[in-house]
Amino acid sequence: MKMLQDQEAEHLKEHAEQSPDFLQSEMMKDVFAEMERMGHEQVIFCRHQSSGLKAIIAIHNTTMGPALGGCRMLPYANTDEALDDVLRLSRGMTYKNGLADVDFGGGKAVIIADPETEKTPELFRSLGRFVGGLNGRFFTGTDMGTNPEDFVHAARESESFVGLPQSHGGSGDTSVPTAIGVLQSLRATATHLWGDASLAGRTVAVQGIGKVGYKLVEFLLEEGAKVIIADVKQDHVHTLSHRYHDQVESIGVEEIHAVACDIFSPCARGGVINDQTMDELKCSAIVGAANNQLAEERHGEELHRRGIVYGPDYLVNAGGLIQVADELQGYHEERVKEKTDSIYDMLLKIYELSKEKDIPTCLAADQLVLQRLQQVADLRRVLLGFSDRR
Repeated sequence: MKMLQDQEAEHLKEHAEQSPDFLQSEMMKDVFAEMERMGHEQVIFCRHQSSGLKAIIAIHNTTMGPALGGCRMLPYANTDEALDDVLRLSRGMTYKNGLADVDFGGGKAVIIADPETEKTPELFRSLGRFVGGLNGRFFTGTDMGTNPEDFVHAARESESFVGLPQSHGGSGDTSVPTAIGVLQSLRATATHLWGDASLAGRTVAVQGIGKVGYKLVEFLLEEGAKVIIADVKQDHVHTLSHRYHDQVESIGVEEIHAVACDIFSPCARGGVINDQTMDELKCSAIVGAANNQLAEERHGEELHRRGIVYGPDYLVNAGGLIQVADELQGYHEERVKEKTDSIYDMLLKIYELSKEKDIPTCLAADQLVLQRLQQVADLRRVLLGFSDRR
């Protein structure tokens, strides 16, 4: 044992000498304390030396069923940043799955790497081995920084991957139902605010015109809405502006949250509603596809106090989740469309509960999810027999 300890100490010393930031980066938070604070069941750290894989899998709650959530790939600054992200995102998936009424719990995976330069088939195959080792406890697929083709490699090692290309037995592009879900949420918001689901003549500011945002803009233009767009990638802006000429207005990505509009629609990274941006908002509602739009929960309370309607993001962007969840039981396009369209009714229910109890919409959504979790937990006290593996 003493020899192993000495070897490990020497290993740490060597890496510290090679990288001055090494020891500092390894000084992580108390993982168990973070799990207790956020209610997680399991956190798995995955490392494969030859492929360069460094990943974290977080399983938040499996009351509803196996954990389901995407796999994000980003060049996180350090392990703590990646851990924070995967814990927040996996908890959000529990709530998203609950509101979407699918029989899955919440989980998420993050890969610590640059998606532009560090993707290899071997990296995703090694991820496949780690996910497969969870024996169906966690299912994953595309998220920020990953695409369906990446998981073709991972699926060679495990059947726990969803959202694969149709040519590989998957259900295809999840950005389509996600954008449809956002559109239905915008319609529900219009109904709640103005008594009419029509978006014709309404001004919607879309922040982020990637896969989902681009499709959302097309839907909005078909609805007759006035659309303002912004994206950090100017080629996306130029492509869309060129295609639709004078039908869209472009603005700087740092300004779009502050532009005067009916609805602000964040469709990029999270945290856009924060102490800095809160005072600059000039919209009646915030409804978009981005995850974790509120930098902190208190920002949802502040929006409520200011009379700005907030569509909880984990319901608004649930269309892609609905598709991949359906894929696991045998994909049926009409069933996915029907369930995605029902986001409209669920969001109206949240708005009504928020108004009735005078509470933030995010809290109203949480209450509905917790109620459903309690109902399912109670239901599953009834044993089906020895074949029941839930």
